[in-house]
Amino acid sequence: MAQIRSTMEMVLERAARLEAETEGTESLSKEEKSREGMRLAAQYLRGEEVDLAALLTKPPAEKALLVQGALTALLRNITLPREEEDRAGADKAMQGMLQLGQDPQMQAVLVEMKKLLDHYLQHKTDLRGQLEKQFAQQIEMLEQSMAQKTGGQVKLEPSQHPKFAEEWQKIMVQLNEQYGNALDQQKSYIQELLTS
Repeated sequence: MAQIRSTMEMVLERAARLEAETEGTESLSKEEKSREGMRLAAQYLRGEEVDLAALLTKPPAEKALLVQGALTALLRNITLPREEEDRAGADKAMQGMLQLGQDPQMQAVLVEMKKLLDHYLQHKTDLRGQLEKQFAQQIEMLEQSMAQKTGGQVKLEPSQHPKFAEEWQKIMVQLNEQYGNALDQQKSYIQELLTS
């Protein structure tokens, strides 16, 4: 009887191992499909000829993984721009998302996202101008003081004031938090639209 039990245990153990290997292969395959979607989106973002809309023609299980991977890569490229020139990557990513989901809701969210990024850049420029005006008077007094000491004319920019960088950093933290939260909400909504 002990011999039968140990044989039975061995059969059950082997069955459990085979089941675990099969599950591992399936999860690896899922991971590979997701990475394939990311790779295709990265190629698209680099300007290579990639038809992201073709992902929508794949079988449902494969399509979901490919779209999720592509969406992950595209959303990572939508960030708050430091300068106007930084918008190109975000704009390209948004165009890619339109290929993955062309319904009116998606288009409306992407229009709002573009407005948010534009407003962020404008708000940032306005705040910088206001801060420079605040420091302009202090800089003018500093220039006069330095001119009296050196006997020559001195021209300084408000951004050269020692406290300017500190104040600007505080403003940027608040601005990035405010707009970053709004951008994250829009990204989450896009993810819901495309993955549901």
